Amino acid sequence: MRMTRLFGRTLREAPSDAEFASHQLLLRGGFVDQLAAGVYSYLPLGSRVKRRAEQIVREEMDRAGAEEVLLPAIHPVELWERTGRDQAFGETLFVVEDRRSRRLVLAPTHEEVITRLFAGHARSYRDLPVTLYQIQTKFRDEARPRGGLVRVREFTMKDAYSFDLDEGGLDESYDAMYRAYQRIFDRVGIPTVAAEADSGAIGGKGSQEFLFLTRIGEDTVLLCDCGYAANAEKAEFVRQPSGDEVPRPLEEVETPGVTTIEGLAAFLGVEAERTAKAVFFTATWADGREQPLFAVLRGELQVNEVKLANAVADDGSPPRLRPMTDAEVADAGLVAGYASPIGVGRGVRVVADLSIPGSPNLVAGANREGIHLRNVNFGRDWEAEVADIALAEPGHLCARCAGAGTEGRALRSEHGIELGHVFRLGRVFTESLRVSVLDEQGTQRVPTMGCYGIGVDRLVAAAVEAHHDEHGIIWPATLAPYDVHLVALGASRDAAVAEEADALFEELRVAGLDVLYDDRDESPGVKFADADLLGLPVRLTVSSRNRREGVVELRVRAGAESERIARDAVVARTAELHAAETGALNGAQASARL
Repeated sequence: MRMTRLFGRTLREAPSDAEFASHQLLLRGGFVDQLAAGVYSYLPLGSRVKRRAEQIVREEMDRAGAEEVLLPAIHPVELWERTGRDQAFGETLFVVEDRRSRRLVLAPTHEEVITRLFAGHARSYRDLPVTLYQIQTKFRDEARPRGGLVRVREFTMKDAYSFDLDEGGLDESYDAMYRAYQRIFDRVGIPTVAAEADSGAIGGKGSQEFLFLTRIGEDTVLLCDCGYAANAEKAEFVRQPSGDEVPRPLEEVETPGVTTIEGLAAFLGVEAERTAKAVFFTATWADGREQPLFAVLRGELQVNEVKLANAVADDGSPPRLRPMTDAEVADAGLVAGYASPIGVGRGVRVVADLSIPGSPNLVAGANREGIHLRNVNFGRDWEAEVADIALAEPGHLCARCAGAGTEGRALRSEHGIELGHVFRLGRVFTESLRVSVLDEQGTQRVPTMGCYGIGVDRLVAAAVEAHHDEHGIIWPATLAPYDVHLVALGASRDAAVAEEADALFEELRVAGLDVLYDDRDESPGVKFADADLLGLPVRLTVSSRNRREGVVELRVRAGAESERIARDAVVARTAELHAAETGALNGAQASARL
């Protein structure tokens, strides 16, 4: 492609609202153009990068045995109402009406539709296992689109769905997709961490997300040197015991104006872990039913709302939580700042964190203004359902490596961008949509499902975040829109330079290389700056001096030095470099994931 014919232009400065490197460089390089908040057009250069990313995803899905389909992006809302996910997605769901006032969903994902499709074509165990995938546009009404392609309202996703007769089959399908994801991220040159994660509105019994660790990431992941990794919404940790005393008698203590854990600990001269923290929520289920929740944790811990919602889920469907208003707290018979788990009314559901049963003689509220209780003991003075509802934080001890004579290593936290997510859906959708197949004995069985998503746009953004410098993008060879950036200097004034550059352009193309040919009438400074900004793997420069000396200057974008290669050897050398880099990404690393 000659740059004189290339649609789009480079920018010297990024728009002021572009925060991240990927956002700035993709806009400056003319890869994308913003239409509205969270809505982007791909220009020719960006479209080529995206197609290359999609092709890698497609090849690895096919390699793993998945079959490609293409599903509608517009769904009848009734299908989503049958699974309750119209409520689970809430305001994120785009809902429109057609001319007959029928409500339709702009698809944020396709579990309902793929399950319905499967039900119409699968009859028995002979049709299983099967994994279907598509690369399709999705729509989510994000409240705060940000970071260019990192969080958008219209995006491209590869979503795959497996159907198996039993859990053993799901394990095999899930593992096949997991390995395929590792190969995909290797091939695009993006280092990732697989972390345990909450399944969120997708549902299911367990999931893992693939994160590119970067300070700009929205996700927080807790990591341990033992190899454990989990999203903050899911991470488990060991609670250190707060004491091993014998339970002592309850004792009232006056605490006028003391309504916070910090204030209580200071007033009584105790550590925060010797107190019980009360946190109130109103839980709203998909059917509109509401219930007050009273969460009790040890004072130094923070409540994890995702864990709490999962702990009180009905049939695997967690409610939406919001903090209780002052009026709701009073209506529940609780006194804010002095609430007690002792004697809570029947209408209030109480959930205690794992830290509570093993912590004797805590200080808790007395449910009376200005009064707390010393020596509150779970099991003696009050009871409740117990669950892991606390937020894991850096410094907490890893639950995975605890035991076997060790107390566990300290967790650390990092930020990351979620690039892919794999879910063990189980029978959430096949049961709600009443799907069954015959097994070998002729008995109707409900298939079990897996779901596997990769954000293609995020792959593009993450590749830039992982590979750039102060001058511009450094594309991995597998994603670069073109393999070679050919620069002709002074061609408008030197016909011999133009002739040699034109000839080299054709020779490179014949050798199977995609070439971006800068034939513009611009200064060397502008051409070199644009070449660094666009970030193609190899730059070749033809000039009057080089032509006289019978050489072409070759510079690898990821390197600092240039080579002067004999004109008759430059095509072979360029092809060799391209094969080496693409081979390293496509071959050695990917094969190690088999």
